[in-house]
Amino acid sequence: MLEIVKEALLEEKRESLPVSFEEDFISGESEKFREILDHIRIVSPVDITVIIQGETGSGKEYVARAIHHNSKRNRGPFIAVDCGALPKGIVNSELFGHMKGSFTGAIYDKPGLFEQAGGGTLFLDEIGDISPAMQVRLLRVLQERVYEPLGSVEPVTANVRVITATHRDLSE
Repeated sequence: MLEIVKEALLEEKRESLPVSFEEDFISGESEKFREILDHIRIVSPVDITVIIQGETGSGKEYVARAIHHNSKRNRGPFIAVDCGALPKGIVNSELFGHMKGSFTGAIYDKPGLFEQAGGGTLFLDEIGDISPAMQVRLLRVLQERVYEPLGSVEPVTANVRVITATHRDLSE
């Protein structure tokens, strides 16, 4: 389906579907850059999960911000998190939140990043750096659109678009 949309878009004049930005944080004239803008135009209006692959320092977060800015969720928050910087023991709590008393030191309910990004976009940078078990849990949230905060038995609906990025070749 995405290929059909892409072909239809590329038949249109590139100027007919401009990509706008909050600031001048992305620019270029090369054919490769125009191809990136075409991809941004394709995925921005469609509320789907996106993965951006590229080398460290190549501007993956700028592309994610452009997708958010040109999406129907642009009035909601854009929350970026470096998954590689999250301590392994608290990734679950950071992403999905926790309830008071769910573990030692949990003295209050804490909303996770999925809740904080509600109505907007959650950008998970370096997604390849989290454990395979957490990747499986994320996949389930992306498929079902629900999750449970740590210590809760009540499912919460995830009203967020997820954009992920990695420098790794995930197909390996």
